[in-house]
Amino acid sequence: MYEKPWLRYREQLEKLKNRGLAVTDEPKALEYLERIGYYRLSGYWHPFRERSGLFCPIGKGIPGGKKTKETSTVLDSFKPSASFEAAVRLYVFDKKLRLLALDALERIKVALRVDISHTLGKHDPFAYLNPDILFEGFAKEADAKTGLPRHVDWMKKQATQIARSKEDFIKHNKTKYGHPLPIWIACEVWDFNTLSELYDGMRPEDQDTIADKYGIQDGRTLASWLRSLNYLRNVCAHHSRLWNRNVVDQPQKPPKGVVPDFDNAWARGNEHILARPFLLLCICRTLLSSINPSSSWWQRLSELLTEFPENESLGVGWGAFGVSDEWRGWECFPKSRQ
Repeated sequence: MYEKPWLRYREQLEKLKNRGLAVTDEPKALEYLERIGYYRLSGYWHPFRERSGLFCPIGKGIPGGKKTKETSTVLDSFKPSASFEAAVRLYVFDKKLRLLALDALERIKVALRVDISHTLGKHDPFAYLNPDILFEGFAKEADAKTGLPRHVDWMKKQATQIARSKEDFIKHNKTKYGHPLPIWIACEVWDFNTLSELYDGMRPEDQDTIADKYGIQDGRTLASWLRSLNYLRNVCAHHSRLWNRNVVDQPQKPPKGVVPDFDNAWARGNEHILARPFLLLCICRTLLSSINPSSSWWQRLSELLTEFPENESLGVGWGAFGVSDEWRGWECFPKSRQ
């Protein structure tokens, strides 16, 4: 049963101060608590909290005993030099990072609409409804959970998006031509998830046709990337914390030599890099370099990285962002911080 009491904003601030969080401008801090909220900001001062080390057994391994692994318990008290203002700086950086990621994802989504509709439309204007034109495992094989092909559930979702659309071009085509709509019209109201799922359900040769435009060669790799980017899109669209997010849907590494920048920086076995967001931003960069080679997006990311409030003593470091030493050699990173 939840037992934490409701607190006034002033009481929230006093609670933080009593736990050791420095506050240099109390009126401003109260303003942030009222405007952003204690709970949302707590994700940004969480790395500042002290931890107690514990040694826990993890299995047999050495004669006469067990191997141990150091873990930690997060305490209520804050580390020395932790401040409310530092948490706000991290929050502002993260907000800018989400907006920049959404900018890239919008461009990728628009390009993906064209890629999918053009590739499938060549077979049939209504290819998205035709199981014979899609991958059999997606269109015809029963899902273990639902007992139906995944395509059935996908068609319901895309139909809902068309039905609720208020776009004039959708109304016009419904009135003049009726249902179904050709894929190059229908796809204009599909969200990123719907597009990525349809790409995942395309035949391998059609996937490869699209992936080749991005220099990836392997369509299954691109399908993995799109699933991960959909996860990134959901995090950003819901205004969730991004900078040190644990990425649940992790992307697949491309074949060696396909994206040379990834060969060393995306090292096999480095699970931490796979589970952090910077890798997804690098994937955005790779796709955008094909969509619009003259895009300034990567330069704008480079400029934003100069604002990263790095403070290893407070747990705010490049590693938590998912940046390996190899990534740090890229031109986007501030040289003074290498």
